[in-house]
Amino acid sequence: MNTFTRNFLILFVGLVLGISISLGRIGLAERGSVDLSPLPLEDLRVFTEVFEKIKNDYVETRTDKELIEYAIGGMLSSLDPHSAFLNEEAFTELQVGTSGQFGGLGIEISLEDGFVKVVSPIDDTPAQRAGMKAGDLIIRLDDVTVKGMSLSDAVKVMRGEPGSDITLTVVREGEDKPLKITITRAIIKVTSVKSRSLEEGYGYVRITQFQSRTGDNLAEAISKLKDENKNLKGLVLDLRNNPGGVLNAAVAVSDAFINKGLIVYTEGRTNDSDNKFHATTGDLINGVPLIVLVNGGSASASEIVAGALQDHQRAVILGTQSFGKGSVQTILPMNNGTAVKITTARYYTPNGRSIQAEGIVPDIKVEALKVAKREKAIGRLKEADLSGHLSNGNGKKDKKKSKSKDKKEIPLSEKDFQLYEALNLLKGMNILHARMQQR
Repeated sequence: MNTFTRNFLILFVGLVLGISISLGRIGLAERGSVDLSPLPLEDLRVFTEVFEKIKNDYVETRTDKELIEYAIGGMLSSLDPHSAFLNEEAFTELQVGTSGQFGGLGIEISLEDGFVKVVSPIDDTPAQRAGMKAGDLIIRLDDVTVKGMSLSDAVKVMRGEPGSDITLTVVREGEDKPLKITITRAIIKVTSVKSRSLEEGYGYVRITQFQSRTGDNLAEAISKLKDENKNLKGLVLDLRNNPGGVLNAAVAVSDAFINKGLIVYTEGRTNDSDNKFHATTGDLINGVPLIVLVNGGSASASEIVAGALQDHQRAVILGTQSFGKGSVQTILPMNNGTAVKITTARYYTPNGRSIQAEGIVPDIKVEALKVAKREKAIGRLKEADLSGHLSNGNGKKDKKKSKSKDKKEIPLSEKDFQLYEALNLLKGMNILHARMQQR
């Protein structure tokens, strides 16, 4: 085949491609407002020329399939940090991940300025146990520089055989130099919902990730808490470091506490992207006080829940400002087993707030402080400490301090200051409510 014939065929393919895509655009226009202008033929010629140059002159051989996938991947990754091309392997891993079990390190990531940014480490995973934190910027994977790498390629490098190690070079705010963190890969089994009683009458539910059964798991957890507590007086819903997940799960969790009204709505360029999700009748905790904990690692579906509960004045949001991912990604399967993940809409809270690049601002800002007791501190004297002090006249004997030999449990204020503050707020709300009822 001579050069003229080959170039003619390449140009012909480009023309056919242009016509096909233009027809596809007309089909989309019926559902929404889409640009109907034809694709520029000159740019298609440039594309085919670049394709030919790479195929013939690049130092290593690349197949047509690889080059086309690279082109598609580059086009999508240039749109925003969340759009991506998923080859067969990546598409399969995504489907497994949303069901609750997958292999890897256990971190939700995005691209920022060409580097991989940690949105959130997932609970009880190798990444969390190794000390990875939300906001960490990964600049190297073992000896490979991340700069210029696509998100899917970075994920592929981080995943591997369970039991194998990978060393991440991380830039962290507040650290003078990059950190090297070695993580042992494992099969990641995510428990979506965890619960326990904090004190008699006060429950705690943590959602680590929004999966297909999260709504059902939440209902089960609350039912268990009701059985453990004769009178459930308050609940803390912990969404800290929750990177998001399935949209329908976020709607189900919000609906569990809201009786009626809008939960979230989405708006995009096509009619298919415009959706509204409403609450159904029923509040699983019958209106008892609710505190929602969020932080910089709370993203996407977590922000939908926090925003809905905040707008409906159903919960007090406590913690620090959330991540700010207010866009909707749609998975579009292709005929060859691959898929395209593309941003198709922005989502809005019931009051019309867009969370994109802003996040949920908590009603009460509480930093994740480390609280510790002063050792051997000299306390102030009290009346009861004075020798020969008068009795109180109430007929009660002075209480003697018991010397317990049991090992003391670490106070909640030292283990988790934000949760400690949430519990105190719930108690205060109940005290105030009880006093108002007595009037």
